[in-house]
Amino acid sequence: MSADTPVLKGGEFLSRASEPDTILVPEDFNDEIRMIAQTTVEFIQNEVVPVMDRLEKLEPGLSESLLRKAGELGLHALEIPEEYGGANLPKLASMVVAEKLAGAGGFNTTISAHHTIGTLPTVYFGNDEQKKKYLPRLATAEIIGAYALTEPQAGSDALGGRTQAVLSEDGQHWILNGTKMWITNAGFADLFTVFAKVDGDRKKFSAFLVERSFEGLSTGHEEKKMGIKASSTRQVIFDNVRVPRENLLGEVGQGAKIAFNILNTGRFKLGAGCVGASKQIIGIAAKYAKERVQFGVPIASFGLIQEKLAEMTLRTYAVESAVYRTAGLIDAAIGNNKDPQHQLKCIEEYAVECSIIKVMGSEVLDYTADEGLQIHGGYGYSQDYEIERIYRDSRINRIYEGTNEINRLIIPDMLLKRSLRGHLPLLAEAEKLAKNLGDISPAEGSGMELARQLIDNAKKLTLLLLGGAAQALGENLRQEQEVAARIADMVMVSYAADSAWLRTVRLQNKGVASPVHEAMVQVYVEEAMAKINRWAHEAVARFQSSEQAKSFHSIIDRLTVHVPFNTVELRRQIAEAVLKAEAYPFDF
Repeated sequence: MSADTPVLKGGEFLSRASEPDTILVPEDFNDEIRMIAQTTVEFIQNEVVPVMDRLEKLEPGLSESLLRKAGELGLHALEIPEEYGGANLPKLASMVVAEKLAGAGGFNTTISAHHTIGTLPTVYFGNDEQKKKYLPRLATAEIIGAYALTEPQAGSDALGGRTQAVLSEDGQHWILNGTKMWITNAGFADLFTVFAKVDGDRKKFSAFLVERSFEGLSTGHEEKKMGIKASSTRQVIFDNVRVPRENLLGEVGQGAKIAFNILNTGRFKLGAGCVGASKQIIGIAAKYAKERVQFGVPIASFGLIQEKLAEMTLRTYAVESAVYRTAGLIDAAIGNNKDPQHQLKCIEEYAVECSIIKVMGSEVLDYTADEGLQIHGGYGYSQDYEIERIYRDSRINRIYEGTNEINRLIIPDMLLKRSLRGHLPLLAEAEKLAKNLGDISPAEGSGMELARQLIDNAKKLTLLLLGGAAQALGENLRQEQEVAARIADMVMVSYAADSAWLRTVRLQNKGVASPVHEAMVQVYVEEAMAKINRWAHEAVARFQSSEQAKSFHSIIDRLTVHVPFNTVELRRQIAEAVLKAEAYPFDF
């Protein structure tokens, strides 16, 4: 993406088309990014994989040792400013590391929690003294970070937490009391970013930097989890913990801003990590399918096995395209400005896209893990096979960094708020479309051109539905969660399809695209239009009167109707490429 390329605002992809040469694609990564990726892969293969069984048993000291080895390689320093011992690299670097860390199993949760939610609150909201004190040591994992937001009674409703902070009589300390739950790295973390209500006031929800050594801080037992067993997860208990006044992070009442911005930074990297894990599963499943013989032939020759491999691959390709398109947008907005507050604002600008890739990445990973296990048959259920652990580890991604349900509600809500504030023209575009419905034609043609028209129609239909729901429901759209979720799903698949199409055409223009790239786009779009048709019909039936709905249903069918692609043949082409490579065939 060139410096003079106009950068789309967050969510603007629905109303403004992008040119293929304006988006970032993995095939264009430079040597520095590829070297960072390779360094991460080698660290996982050489240091983590050989001790995976020991990590799963939470061997004392092992995670801390590995974190410090990663620190020696600079993997924790990517987003820390240079003056505090960091590298301050583009966000793309941290997303690539997140993708490649996927091979670390539950230890991925450990390392990611340290250098993302355990470190970034201080990067973005710490004052100079706090940064000097903590960031150089976090960069090397001399000290290990953790993030303490969730409570037994407060999960998605973070502001409903009961942990309180009261200023001591001499005004020198904050006295913290309460319990945090599901805290990653709690067993050995040295520094906790803790959220509490000052004087029990919801409006004074605030964040504090709390060291393990502070008297009154203790942890519960290790949680017995279904997956990510290699990560430490405990309750953290505060019993009159005296926190120096200067360890208030930001200002009193800024806790919600800190919490939600940090979760947002975690979302786009989680999406990248899920893509990495999906790629890993595709390779494992393809190799097994070629080795496993039934009825005298490898199961890789069976149509239904090929169909699974193809579907796993094309969904991963679409989400991967969306992940790195988002990375490109964020880095283009940041430019050369190294100021952490500027960077944070640029990440916040693409909060919709971050939620999209978090939800889609975690759901694609769950899909690939499930199908990967199915390809293994009974062996997939055995702990002797890697896919069993991967299957268990994958499930958490739909829960943390904001549940997928919460993120689905965030997407339309944020789009509407930005439109009402004049930041985006979405409602105006929806109104214009509604006045000129007769000018909207069904998609025609074939191949990539047909796919392009269908994606355009998907975005138009999404805008119409967003505008129609806003007009019919107003503020009540927040309560009509089923409608909001269907709109969110339409937004998400439109973004993924658009991203995959743009990436493929960019590769075509460079002469490096293959028929398999086109096949993946065509199958993804075919499936997307069927889903969009159903979601739109269901949503309209809920918020429109029967007479109004009749007209809207007709529009839905007009915008989604098309001559179907031969998806069986296209999937066979995709599966052939996967089996030949015995891996995700388009990795960088």
